[in-house]
Amino acid sequence: METSIFTPAEEMMIEREFQALLDDYANTVHRQKIEIITKAFQFANQAHKGVRRLSGEPYIMHPLAVARIVVKEIGLGSTSICAALLHDVVEDTDYSVEDIAHQFNPKIAQIVEGLTKISGGVFGNKASKQAENFRKLLLTMSEDIRVILIKIADRLHNMGTLSAQSAEKQRKIANETQYIYAPLANRLGLFPIKSELEDLSFKYEFPEKYKEIETKLAEVKERELANFDQFVIPIQMKMRELGYRFTITARLKSVYSIWRKMQAKHIPFEDVYDLQAVRIIFHPNDATSEKDQCWTIYCAITEIYSPHPERIRDWISTPKMNGYEALHVTVMGQRGQWVEVQIRTERMHELAEHGLAAHWKYKSGVDDDTELDKWLRGIKEILAHPEPDAMAFLDTFKLNLFAHEIFVFTPAGDIKIMPMGATVLDFAYSLHSELGPKCIGAKVNHKMMPISYVLQSGDQIEILTSNSQKPEHEWLNMVITAKAQTAIKRYFHKLSPDQDIKDSTKPFLVNLDVRGEDKFGIVMKILSIITEQLHLNMKDMHVTSNEGWFDCSIIVQVYKETIAEKMCSELRSIPGITSVNRTDTK
Repeated sequence: METSIFTPAEEMMIEREFQALLDDYANTVHRQKIEIITKAFQFANQAHKGVRRLSGEPYIMHPLAVARIVVKEIGLGSTSICAALLHDVVEDTDYSVEDIAHQFNPKIAQIVEGLTKISGGVFGNKASKQAENFRKLLLTMSEDIRVILIKIADRLHNMGTLSAQSAEKQRKIANETQYIYAPLANRLGLFPIKSELEDLSFKYEFPEKYKEIETKLAEVKERELANFDQFVIPIQMKMRELGYRFTITARLKSVYSIWRKMQAKHIPFEDVYDLQAVRIIFHPNDATSEKDQCWTIYCAITEIYSPHPERIRDWISTPKMNGYEALHVTVMGQRGQWVEVQIRTERMHELAEHGLAAHWKYKSGVDDDTELDKWLRGIKEILAHPEPDAMAFLDTFKLNLFAHEIFVFTPAGDIKIMPMGATVLDFAYSLHSELGPKCIGAKVNHKMMPISYVLQSGDQIEILTSNSQKPEHEWLNMVITAKAQTAIKRYFHKLSPDQDIKDSTKPFLVNLDVRGEDKFGIVMKILSIITEQLHLNMKDMHVTSNEGWFDCSIIVQVYKETIAEKMCSELRSIPGITSVNRTDTK
């Protein structure tokens, strides 16, 4: 980092940014603690005095920007703002964590220490090193969730200023953001930040494709906004008739989400029909429940516009695992275009925008347990019984991070959310750690099914048990959830602490050399097939790239020859892969 005396204009710029931070803070419902925030700013400003970023701007502008994201986009309070302002002080100056604790308080010091521990990022040169770094990140998150929330804010600002870095570093940081931080932001309910991170990652991975879609989106923006103005007029009239206070906004799809749709459906930009979403945010009355009022508005809208029969999403009756609630319906507009309409109360909107911070705000008590609470507890369970193998640890957590969801029912009619691909055995372990080991099968929709049956959305499941049943080594090939995998491995480790639990199943290592075009998302696809689709344990991975091509060396632990063959076949089917060569270590 460069050092030099700041100009008077730069000093004024720093003061203006700090005042903007205080203005953001003043617009929140938090109890105003201006004094400690001012003290943190002055401390950080003095510590970073004369230091510049690679872009040339004063370094203090970065902590100020992170603090503004923390308060404005995530909705955190004074402790987090102070920690954000101080987050690089211990790493980049002579001050220690003890100095922070002495000058401020132990809680702020603890968060700053957590941020310092994970300051180096997650991605190392080898996948095993990545896993260890990721374990470190999760440990800090389990101690205080604000650490990861501030880290996500830090990453968002760094991505916005990535142009000052070398091309190699841009690529590494963009990959790490796409692989870890965007999914984490999504899992914590930070949807706007998740979209920004995905777009910025895509921009640095594939600048030409990003520019092409961005240009086309700009060309249709005026047309889409004009359509919006016409589209909402009858909805506004109807909402006033119903007596609601409301706002209606338009939101264009992000560049990355458009590209994803183009890739998934193999269509050009011109054939992506739902470029715009309309969002209705209303203040509910006290007459009926929020859910009933959302459906009342749905009925009013579908009296005006015809709904798409296959495009209704009810995230109110059963919220997403990250806490998201809304009612989505796609309707046909006046000009023959499909438009997605999202119906939310003000509370639902704040949960969607601010994620975890708002989730805590609206919790009504200790029994108000959400899927987000369960997910965070699941992280702590994994950390309490960590994998001895670092790569297995990363694989176990990724199963929880990237999983899509299905909804199933207990015999009593209670809804349970499970990851897609979960089996009867996964479900048994999710209900209770003592139920899983005794599971012999289940009645699924009143039909007998084995423990390996893959659950489908809407299934009603009654777990069947036997006191004589015990876990088998093969069970590890039947479960995909972190909770079930950890419990089964712990069972065998207790039986024989010094023996690798997989020895008796005679696994073998497959060494893969994969070569292909250096395309956006191609390494992510390889990882997805190995760890998420086939649920295999990846022992190591090393990637190099040169002049538009990449070479990837991977070591994977496999139990059956048929699985090894399937893995190679699936990898060869990825567009852009030119060769997959395999050698085995028995």
